[in-house]
Amino acid sequence: MRNERDGASRLQDELIFGEYGDVNPSVCDSSTFTFLQPQTMRDAFEGKAKGCYLYSRHWNPTTHALAQALADLELTEAALCTASGMAAITTSLLALCSAGDEIVASRTIYGGTYAFLANLAPRFGIKTTFVDGHNLEAVRHAMNPRVKVVYCEAVSNPLLEVADLKGLAKIAHDNNAKLVVDNTFSPLMISPTRWGADVVIHSLTKFMNGTSDCIAGAICASNEFIEGLMDVNSGVAMLMGPVLDSRRAASIHKNLHSLHLRMEKHSANAAILAKALVDAGADVHYPGLKNHPDHELLRKTMNPGYGYGGMLVLNVGTRERADRLMIRMQEEKVGYLAVSLGFYKTLFSAPGHSTSSEIPSEERMRMGLGDGLVRFSVGLDHDMQRSAERVLSCLRELDQTNLAA
Repeated sequence: MRNERDGASRLQDELIFGEYGDVNPSVCDSSTFTFLQPQTMRDAFEGKAKGCYLYSRHWNPTTHALAQALADLELTEAALCTASGMAAITTSLLALCSAGDEIVASRTIYGGTYAFLANLAPRFGIKTTFVDGHNLEAVRHAMNPRVKVVYCEAVSNPLLEVADLKGLAKIAHDNNAKLVVDNTFSPLMISPTRWGADVVIHSLTKFMNGTSDCIAGAICASNEFIEGLMDVNSGVAMLMGPVLDSRRAASIHKNLHSLHLRMEKHSANAAILAKALVDAGADVHYPGLKNHPDHELLRKTMNPGYGYGGMLVLNVGTRERADRLMIRMQEEKVGYLAVSLGFYKTLFSAPGHSTSSEIPSEERMRMGLGDGLVRFSVGLDHDMQRSAERVLSCLRELDQTNLAA
């Protein structure tokens, strides 16, 4: 049974009408807004004119409505919509860190985030120490007075490691740092703020939107943090301008209200596929399996009712085998060979040569991210058992081909 105050329940209570009483919020397709008095405009620039809109790089009624819904979903005071998930990540970290500051980050993170922290952030004088996020003692050992952020993914991309959010939050707060959590893989499943997270980030492109037709991101945090991002004089979001288009915001907002149903189905289907693969003797990483090293941690961390997520990883040994398997699965209409996730169809890719390709090969090997991994974003198939049989058939064919060779 779900907690009565979980994100889905808070979102369900949302009543935001359009301009003419529409059941959906109106799309405000305007870059700028009028004022009846010059003084009101001056007050708006200084953040004193509550309820007034100034310029859509600052706030727009449509994106503001989506932000309020996202804050409800992530149990935070406020939120901000951005033009991409990477915009949400970089905006948050640049707001929290200045030249001379440091970040302690989990080693198993999205390749784009790794590239930002390892390659671009140092140009701003920000150093990152990558550690095994599972090893709380290693995280604690990496802390020093210059560390301003501990960064992790609630469920990591692509290895599906589960973060000990409570433990990481304590380490961060004991050292006057903030815990920033990317929750893209586990919306509704995990509420990071319940465990002490200060900032929760999403790529709305993925499960949150669910239709693979937009790029968007979100930052969910306190009123103070979000208002700081939008300060006209020093706010990172205001001055760097990673604004989300109002039409896309309205589309995402409408899709958001089916998220709880979609996450239940993604999770249920992933569990069916994972079990079928395990029963066939395949090497599968899925946190819903009892042999997954983080199964018990996720069970204790997750919100009940949404399952263990729609992502799983299959290890077939080599890059060549992974490539052949994905080609055959696409031919057999299992899904699409594509790098994203959260779509209604199953998507699969080899992360070592796609979404994690920015990470140096030797680092990928240390992480356990081998060339033979295939990452599945399991879709909303009506008959998942049939889809699982197709995957198994492709695997058997792959093994027979290897024997013949």
